Amino acid sequence: MLDDDWREDCAPRRVMEIFATKWTSMILHTLQARHRGAARSGILHRSLPGLSKKMFVQTLRDMETSGLIDRTVDSTVPPAVTYALTPLGLRFVDLVDMVYDWGRDNADALDALQPRDGARRGRTAAVPKA
Repeated sequence: MLDDDWREDCAPRRVMEIFATKWTSMILHTLQARHRGAARSGILHRSLPGLSKKMFVQTLRDMETSGLIDRTVDSTVPPAVTYALTPLGLRFVDLVDMVYDWGRDNADALDALQPRDGARRGRTAAVPKA
């Protein structure tokens, strides 16, 4: 590997930076998988249980700034806000889908992971197969 592959601004690190906020990948996936690439704000938010309104708005703003989604405001009363994947966002959805598919295919490996200190999700006891 070249030394450039280990720079602070190398491509792999920039990819991981995008996904450092867990909701980014979930919003990308939900927009594509459940809403065909675009959804109104309220519908999208209801599709993501556990996501606070504050984190929802913050993540959408970051994603819009990054160029992953577009925000459109319709001039209705009240205004309707729609979020849609950009061509760049669609390219990242492919990566997210690969990770989600891997997770579904390897759920047993995920179940075997030991819980991390401070993790929100508690470890549930595995139910033995009959």
